[in-house]
Amino acid sequence: MQDLVAGQIDLMFESPTNALPNARAGRIKSYAVMAKNRLAAAPDIRTVDEVGLPGLYFSYWGGLWAPKSTPKDIIAKLNTAVVDALADPLVRSRLATLGLEIFPREQQTPEALATLQKAEIEKWWPIIKAANIKGE
Repeated sequence: MQDLVAGQIDLMFESPTNALPNARAGRIKSYAVMAKNRLAAAPDIRTVDEVGLPGLYFSYWGGLWAPKSTPKDIIAKLNTAVVDALADPLVRSRLATLGLEIFPREQQTPEALATLQKAEIEKWWPIIKAANIKGE
């Protein structure tokens, strides 16, 4: 982000949490969100479909993981705590300000997270391999 703000690079793909504050301050220009729908926190920024790059979707998401051996009742308690926190209006408001959108309640489960993670791996792994991208 520092290189973009300084004009040392011309373009970058960045999370809303880093890009929106800089765009709102006028330090960078946002061209599009990499999603099917505009962000609630930035409805003036068009989608990739709207700017002529249909289907170039990338989402930022997060989850909590625990060791495989964690008892199911502990996982259930952790999940309940997270779901309760994500239901809090102050938490929701702060996350929205950062440009983050909360998954619907039915997708806030360990099973839904596993499904999402599997889908993301299936989507991105062939691209990573084809581009010979290596972890550094």
